[in-house]
This record gives sequence, C-alpha cells and structure tokens, in this order.
Amino acid sequence: MVVPVQPTLKPRLNSRQLFRDGKTVEIDHGEQRYTLRVTKDNKLILTK
Repeated sequence: MVVPVQPTLKPRLNSRQLFRDGKTVEIDHGEQRYTLRVTKDNKLILTK
C-alpha cells in the first residue's frame, strides 16, 4: 500500500490579521526587536 505524502504547508497569515487597523507591528526575534510597516504604496518594510 502506497500512502501519498502531503507537502509541508508553511504557516500563512493575512496581513489584515497581522496589522489589524494599524500600519505597524513590532516583532521580537531572539534579543532583537523589528518593526514591520506598510508604506503609502502598500508595500512592506522590515527595520531593526
């Protein structure tokens, strides 16, 4: 019997879930804090 292998799905978030009603979120990664923001052109920028 051959069991098909399911590909590993990567976690996915919609940016509306992440930003809610704002334009920035802070992300803690290890000892660092990053800011993810939406630009006026609706692009994403990640800064330290």
